[in-house]
Amino acid sequence: MNHLISIEDLDRAAIERILDRAESFAEIAGREIKKVPALRGRTVVNLFYESSTRTSSSFELAAKRLSADVVSVRSTGSSVEKGESLRDTVQTLSAYEPAAIVIRSPHAGAARLLAGWTDASVVNAGDGKHEHPTQALLDVFTLRRRLGRLDGASIWIVGDVLHSRVARSNILAFQRMGAKVTVCGPPTLLPRGIEALGCAATPTLERLGEADVVYVLRMQRERMQEAFIPSLREYAERYQIGVGRLRTGQLLMHPGPVNRGVELSADAIDSPVSLIGEQVRAGVAVRMAVLYELLVGAAAPAVAA
Repeated sequence: MNHLISIEDLDRAAIERILDRAESFAEIAGREIKKVPALRGRTVVNLFYESSTRTSSSFELAAKRLSADVVSVRSTGSSVEKGESLRDTVQTLSAYEPAAIVIRSPHAGAARLLAGWTDASVVNAGDGKHEHPTQALLDVFTLRRRLGRLDGASIWIVGDVLHSRVARSNILAFQRMGAKVTVCGPPTLLPRGIEALGCAATPTLERLGEADVVYVLRMQRERMQEAFIPSLREYAERYQIGVGRLRTGQLLMHPGPVNRGVELSADAIDSPVSLIGEQVRAGVAVRMAVLYELLVGAAAPAVAA
C-alpha cells in the first residue's frame, strides 16, 4: 500500500490489519513516554487547505508519537494566500524529502492528483465531498471495540449525506466489515443514486429503531450554495437526534464538530450511549497505524516496540 486515498483502496483484511496495529498503538497513550522510534529520521508533511481541529491535531500527534519530524502547512499564512498552486507547493515541500504528505483540500480528487506528483506516500485527510478514509477507519475502530464485530450490524447514517465526505467513506468501510447501512435525511440532502454504493436510503426516521448504531452527520452549511432545507429549525424538528428518539441499546456517533441543537440535542451528545469522545480518542492511534502501514509496511510486526 503506497497511498491511502479512498476506502476503496482497502479490502477487509487491510482494514483489519490497520485496526490491529491501532490497538497496539492505543496502549502507548497510557505510557509515561508515549513515543516509539518507528519513523525516526523521516518527515511527515501535513498540508491543510481547509480548517481542521481534530484531524490536523491527531495527524500531527500521530507522526510525533512515531518519532517523525513534522512540517505543518496551512493555506492561511502560507504562499497559498499569494496564489501559489498546489503543484508548486508540493515541489517546494519536496525539498524536505517527505516520506508522507497528509492533505486536506476543498477539492475532490486533490489527494489522488498529488499522489502523481510526489514520491511520498499520500494520505487523504478529506477532499471536498469525496472521501475522508481515516475518519471511517477510526469509526470502525471505535465500533469494533464496542461491538466486537460489525457483521450483521444495522448502521443508520442520518443528516446531510449530500455534502458529507465522511458519509461516503463510512458507507464503504462499514459494508466492507459486514454491516448493513441505511442513509436517511431530507430528499434534497440525499445524493441521487446513493443506493449504488450498496446502502438503503429513506427520507424519514420512522424505522430508526431498527438501527444498532445511529451515525449523525453535521449540517455542512459552508458547502451549501442553495436552499436545501426551509430552515434549520424545521430540519431540527424532523431530523434532530435526541435521547427521546433513541431506543435502549442503540449507540450514537458523530464525526464532529457538532452543531448543538441542530443535528444533535445536548442530552444526546452527553448521554452514556454517545461514542463521540471515544471517536476523538481513537484518532491518534488509527492515524499512527495508517502512517506506520504506509511507511514501514505490512510485513512489520503488529506490536509496537
